[in-house]
Amino acid sequence: MSKSVADSIRRGMEQALAHARGEANPSQYRVHIPREIDVRAIREKLGLTQEEFARRFGFSVNTLRHWEHGRRVPEGPTRAYLLVIDRAPKAVEKALRAA
Repeated sequence: MSKSVADSIRRGMEQALAHARGEANPSQYRVHIPREIDVRAIREKLGLTQEEFARRFGFSVNTLRHWEHGRRVPEGPTRAYLLVIDRAPKAVEKALRAA
């Protein structure tokens, strides 16, 4: 992945965080972050165990288990991150390795 692609992903994540905190200017762009996200389905689609998924993407295994068992739900910025993982897992991994 080129530096410009990694920078674009980083900017997108920063924008998602600003949106979740209510700091975004809605006239500049529109973001849709789903209210519910199936973390288990994302993990299983990638063919990873809970431990592998947590380690690869920087989550606590305990937190991941809470999400998958419905005891907790990911907050806005985390839902955005999980959405990016679902749609572009290789890009996320590459960006994290470069960080």
